[in-house]
Amino acid sequence: MRLIRFGLPGHEKPGLLDAEGNRRDLSAQFTDRNAEFFGTGGIDKLAPYAHRLHDFPVVAAKERWASCVARPGKVICIGLNYVDHAHEAAMKIPKEPIVFMKAANTVVGPFDPIIIPKNSNQTDWEIEMAVVIGSECRYLESPSAAVPALAGYCLANDVSERSFQLDRGGQWTKGKSCDNFCPLGPYLLTSDELGQKPQVSLTLSVNGTTMQQGNTSEMLFDVNFLVHYLSQFMTLEPGDLVLTGTPPGVGMGMKPPRYLKPGDCVELTSDKLGRQRQVCIPA
Repeated sequence: MRLIRFGLPGHEKPGLLDAEGNRRDLSAQFTDRNAEFFGTGGIDKLAPYAHRLHDFPVVAAKERWASCVARPGKVICIGLNYVDHAHEAAMKIPKEPIVFMKAANTVVGPFDPIIIPKNSNQTDWEIEMAVVIGSECRYLESPSAAVPALAGYCLANDVSERSFQLDRGGQWTKGKSCDNFCPLGPYLLTSDELGQKPQVSLTLSVNGTTMQQGNTSEMLFDVNFLVHYLSQFMTLEPGDLVLTGTPPGVGMGMKPPRYLKPGDCVELTSDKLGRQRQVCIPA
């Protein structure tokens, strides 16, 4: 199933994407794609509706595409999870996953603008596959134990301000947590659609020029390992997001580096997770 949300910020409603690509409104049956939805078996409850989507109203084309899940409790990010990205960042290949946090209020819709922060001249792009947690995870015994806890997968842009991230001291969080720094969606693809080791293509372009190309099969640490690993340090809750890392081709790694400016158009595509498009605007 492909789970969507739509509507203006603060007034989002849940739905599903049908086989023809129409958004269907299921707000009469469900409230939202939030922690309660995932934690109470919401995906299983959705299954009967997936076979009769034509019974439900089509969402008007003018309606905003919202993030495919509501604001999560946590957005956990994995750094340097592709070897070539570690090389372009001039950083060592990690022996264990590099973990950092991104503020939960960065999550916005897939076609909402990227906001260039005040005093920024190094805003960068990062296409990633995100994992949505479907049930509580604490001290999982093995990577295979993560499989039933995964609600699904979606496309994310881990927008980053490199000077805030690397030149201003401390950890990476303040370079990752500016407004609109996590466009998410267009839909959440349920985990049964991808299998236990998802192979997903990831491509990002800026102003029509391809910058990033990769596949999640190239990740150093796969999804099941990451969720198992994280559960040893923190409790993962329903609706939490895990961003699994970006392939090479970020602006920071170019010679000379290239960063986003107002008016730039960033497009993300994936063979299985859909597409995003963001236009950059100043704060």
